[in-house]
Amino acid sequence: MLVEEFGNASSQHAFGQAAASAVQGAGESIAAALSVQPRELIFTSGATESNVLAIQGVCGHPRQKRRKVITVATEHPAVLEPIARLGSAGFETVVLPVYAQGHPQVGRVDLEAMLAAIDEDTALVSVMWANNEIGTLQPLTAIAERCHEVGALLHCDATQAVGRLPVDLSVVDVDLLSAAAHKFYGPKGVGLLFVRQTARRVRLRPMIEGGGQQQGLRAGTLNVPGIVAMGRALEIAVAQLDSDNQHVRDLRDRLWQHLDGAIEGLQANGPERTGDRLAGNLNVMFPRVEGEALMSATPSVACSSGSACNSRDPEPSHVLLAIGRSEAEARSSLRFGVGRFNTVAEIDAAAERLIASYRRLRAMA
Repeated sequence: MLVEEFGNASSQHAFGQAAASAVQGAGESIAAALSVQPRELIFTSGATESNVLAIQGVCGHPRQKRRKVITVATEHPAVLEPIARLGSAGFETVVLPVYAQGHPQVGRVDLEAMLAAIDEDTALVSVMWANNEIGTLQPLTAIAERCHEVGALLHCDATQAVGRLPVDLSVVDVDLLSAAAHKFYGPKGVGLLFVRQTARRVRLRPMIEGGGQQQGLRAGTLNVPGIVAMGRALEIAVAQLDSDNQHVRDLRDRLWQHLDGAIEGLQANGPERTGDRLAGNLNVMFPRVEGEALMSATPSVACSSGSACNSRDPEPSHVLLAIGRSEAEARSSLRFGVGRFNTVAEIDAAAERLIASYRRLRAMA
């Protein structure tokens, strides 16, 4: 699309209509993958924009009279920060804790506390599908049922879930859902916001105005090649979901076994049971070394000390602190994301280099 088709999808000439047709096809493909209607999709620059549009759009709408917003302590900063701003604007904001390390449901919100917090004044609840740092999955179905009992809306940051887990929105009744293409091997800089169109009216105040595109909810020229590539990437991800998950799960376990066999006192952060976390997620606490130092000492291994979007923040991971790790323990931790294209040879090489760097740092200390 980028090389051969140059039309603006908002234009009426033949070139523009060819671009609009390509976007329509991608929208239909994405909608089918999520079990939604194409008209319920808004294309954005990524999940951060989608999260902000969902949260500020719902709560900032002129007809929004409810003044309470609920979220969870382990959410991404793209959710926590907009909600904190709502608190400064007079909203009651509730940030619920999660179960600590050692609990069978580590990283999950206390469902009873969540259900009790949702009341008649709740405008929006925002809970991520799967955590980006420790891979924990949240009980969305029960939360959605409670929201709709009292007329509240449920937003889900599904950035880590779409393309990696079965996401069927005909079953999981969220009202808004955010995703980003690059998490399922699409291009960076494009994403989507699902906005359910049912008798349960979801009203949004636009964040970007000035063109009327996308039902007036997100103005601006559409990123045609990005949207088309996102649609194709999601098709592939859904078709390969089971085999990809088995592949990355095997490699993740192999990486853990290598590290655990060579480093005394190593601990995993997050759920222990495979079915309670993302298949490719591994978060490891390395004893007596700084995670940042280990990462710097092993530049050929791609890993992070927290959310990649927040990697320039010198503070320890808020997710690890939320599950009860101390500041020192959080600073000693690194997150590894195993993907479709990783190989056994790469996992073995990564483990070897990490172990060598760890031993070198310990010897220097």
